[in-house]
Amino acid sequence: MANYLLLIYGDEQKWAGMSPDEWAAHDQKHREFQAAAGARSLGGKQLADAATATTLRSDDSGAMTTTDGPFLETKEVLGGYYLIEAADLDEATALAALLPEVYAGHSGVEIRPVV
Repeated sequence: MANYLLLIYGDEQKWAGMSPDEWAAHDQKHREFQAAAGARSLGGKQLADAATATTLRSDDSGAMTTTDGPFLETKEVLGGYYLIEAADLDEATALAALLPEVYAGHSGVEIRPVV
């Protein structure tokens, strides 16, 4: 078995504009994903808005700087993640396909093997 990180990206404005009913349906899909993954789900969380992020970088001299917000300006931001265990990429993909962000036009799920 290998570990895979499912990175959930999307448009924060679209998520913020969801109605309570839309959020309930969205959350239900996540519960269905977690039920299907069972013990293969090793953890996962929704992240706070990108505006709350702090990015650390160093320059060529090694001096560290901090920046409020994400380092890159982008329409899609990292909104959450799951760490799963799967036999292979095909199984990880099948599980990730249960997430509602795969089907919302403004979001997607990136699957990355954990080294």
